[in-house]
Amino acid sequence: MNNCSYIKNKELHRHDERTEVSAHEVSLDTLFELSEFFKFFGDTTRIRIIHLMLSGEISVNDIAEKLNLEQSVVSHQLRILRTANLVKPRRDGRKMFYSLDDEHIGLIFNTGLTHILHKKGK
Repeated sequence: MNNCSYIKNKELHRHDERTEVSAHEVSLDTLFELSEFFKFFGDTTRIRIIHLMLSGEISVNDIAEKLNLEQSVVSHQLRILRTANLVKPRRDGRKMFYSLDDEHIGLIFNTGLTHILHKKGK
């Protein structure tokens, strides 16, 4: 099972006291960073790429083929996602493979998707 499959198993989130932060402990700078972080989820092409990566590592060519996009479009979006530390690359010869940077990205995606589906009544 993929690390990002929590939603499918009804485990919507894990309680971890070390990561809970009260509203009074968060600086304005940190809230700004969070706002900037969420902006990277504001593009349908990037969301589609992240969705593909929930299943694991995938090559740039496979992303382009599965999403019916030009490789240059995929590469541009991957550069944005990489800069934001949402995905990480791995080179194998001339091919580049990408995967989610860590399990938090999948959790954020799945939490948002669960919210949307819940509002739609699914």
